[in-house]
Amino acid sequence: MLSCLDLITKIRSYHPNLNESLIQKAYIFAKEAHGNQKRHSGDLYFSHPVAVAEILTELKLDQESIITALLHDVVEDTEVTLEEIEKEFGEQVAKLVDGVTKLGKIESVPANERVAENFRKLTLAMSEDIRVLLVKLADRLHNMRTLSYMPSQEKRSKKARESLEIYAPLAGRIGLSKIKTELEELVFENIDSEARQQIIEKLNELREKNKNLIDKILEDLRRVLGEDGVECEISGREKKPYSIWMKMKKQNIGFYNLHDIMAFRIVAQNIGECYRVLGVVNSHYNMIPGTFLDYISTPKENGYQSLHLAILGPFNKKIEIQIRDKKMHEVAELGVAAHWHYKEKFSKTSKGSVTKTGRENEQYRWIRELINLFENSENSNEALKDYKLSLHKDEVFCFTPNGDIFNLPLGATAIDFAYAVHSDVGNGCVSAKINGVIAPLRQRLENGDQVEIVTSKNAKPSPNWLQFASTSKARSAIKHFIRSQKFDEYQTLGRAILNKFFAARNLEISDKILEKILPNFHKKSVADFCVKVAEGVISRQEVVKAIYPDFREENKSTKPKISSEKKNKFDHSLAIEGLVAGMAMHYAGCCNPIPGDPIIGIINTGTGVTIHSQICRNLKSLVLSPQRILDVCWKSEDEIGEVFYACRIRVVIQNQKGGIADVTSIIAKKQVNISHIRTTNRSADVFEMAIDLEVKSLDHLEEILSALRISRKILEVERE
Repeated sequence: MLSCLDLITKIRSYHPNLNESLIQKAYIFAKEAHGNQKRHSGDLYFSHPVAVAEILTELKLDQESIITALLHDVVEDTEVTLEEIEKEFGEQVAKLVDGVTKLGKIESVPANERVAENFRKLTLAMSEDIRVLLVKLADRLHNMRTLSYMPSQEKRSKKARESLEIYAPLAGRIGLSKIKTELEELVFENIDSEARQQIIEKLNELREKNKNLIDKILEDLRRVLGEDGVECEISGREKKPYSIWMKMKKQNIGFYNLHDIMAFRIVAQNIGECYRVLGVVNSHYNMIPGTFLDYISTPKENGYQSLHLAILGPFNKKIEIQIRDKKMHEVAELGVAAHWHYKEKFSKTSKGSVTKTGRENEQYRWIRELINLFENSENSNEALKDYKLSLHKDEVFCFTPNGDIFNLPLGATAIDFAYAVHSDVGNGCVSAKINGVIAPLRQRLENGDQVEIVTSKNAKPSPNWLQFASTSKARSAIKHFIRSQKFDEYQTLGRAILNKFFAARNLEISDKILEKILPNFHKKSVADFCVKVAEGVISRQEVVKAIYPDFREENKSTKPKISSEKKNKFDHSLAIEGLVAGMAMHYAGCCNPIPGDPIIGIINTGTGVTIHSQICRNLKSLVLSPQRILDVCWKSEDEIGEVFYACRIRVVIQNQKGGIADVTSIIAKKQVNISHIRTTNRSADVFEMAIDLEVKSLDHLEEILSALRISRKILEVERE
């Protein structure tokens, strides 16, 4: 554990005007408050806040942040109050501690919603001061470093998933690439240690095979740039296992087909020199087509700037190169901490919108959108679910006709662009012009597209837009509009349903009676309650049971219920949203869609609705009238449950001993059933197989494909 003197020395190295006595006071205060409390590891609990403070010194944060790190757990875990902290360390530190301190138990909220509710509170806290997020990230990082001491595997997995789905992307949002990378690696080690170990072994193989290769490539790059008189710093590194694993999944390629396992960074003197370096590199080596990205002219949303390209470099090795200047490098390493932007506070206007005092900074637009997302959503769980959709995606850069740039996640459509411009533009849009050509709102955007949104005063959002809107802002705004439009109608319907149901049983019901049971269903008003009844979220029987617990239905059917355990694992009847009531449904055998695939319904007279993947080849040959097309989408995983879908993959294996065993062993380890396997092609060197699997979703399938790609005996693997 870092001593107080060592901590002060670290802070003083970048903070010459440090109030050392205040740091010492906070150190002693927290140590005495935590006393003999222990962590799962057996270490004194006080070692945790000290470790969090040390992480923040690496980000060169101010003394208020360091003090907050030392005190961030005392309010929840000890007898110390916020009032005492304010008295001893000032109002600013007290507010930061209040924002960062571990959120208290939320007993009234179901377990699966607590993460979302905590995230909502964190969002509001960091909107007041971004340092709340910085300290919280350091807190989570140290907890992940010591996760192995947590006795419950279930709790370890939950903590790891939460870190991957929320905290690592948040670190990326504010440019803290080091924290993001370390969190991802720690999660990878916890949730799929076998895949991580296999990648590490393959990296070791490459390292052994290509001894001193990085040093040799560095020497050649320095020679080439030195001959042109370029002054710069060059460094090289291997990519981390999680980054390699994700790229294999994303690009659907094997380990040995990756071209950027080795990455090199060139830090030039200024922007002009960055482009000069690019010219020198391109004149000496062959750039791999389609790999150049200019994040200097169009920075990422978190402020990141660099030139990216992949080349066939020295010794004919495929390598990735990043080119940036010193200022860009500092931002890439420290993110928001490099700017000290946290000194500019967020504040709420009288209308409730979030603004910033001082110069408006687009780097924080996502925080304002997050707050609007929670305000417009019916509950925190729904808001978090929508936000997760865009957390892990790469970016595309699109332009308005006036030249304004909008960063959107890869896969974003014209409707996402409309809402990125403004919610009113999204709500009123009817079509779009992409590069001057009329295009549907569902069309996906590409880098450099110029997008013009066509609006109408009479237009309004359609529920079908939710099937192709991918940004949290667009989905939240569409849901909010639809919900507000339907609220009155559903409220009336819900009341009518209850009145009829209760009257048939000679039971009394009124608003006064309903008000008494609102807490049972976590509802604030009778109107909200009636809406949920109309939507089917709250059943009539549940309401009767809550009001009249002793009531027993007469002449109740004695027909036995089918237990959930006996439910067919291929029962897909409840998986699709948007089906016509009472109409039969089946999945197309030509494309075998699974949850996660974009889908479309085709109405066939006499046979019902056939669900196809939107990229199914057979759709092109069908002559379809608009009346036969049904907009459908998958329900959430929670709604679908543990259901399996047929899926076929194609695997090309080296014709050598143990090849098939490798394939079946990897699939078996993923606890996936093989329903059919056959060889489709065979030669002296390789043989090709078609394997039918039972999977739960597209993500589940991708996990299997990624595991197969790691094997050296497997040359190709893809979904058919």
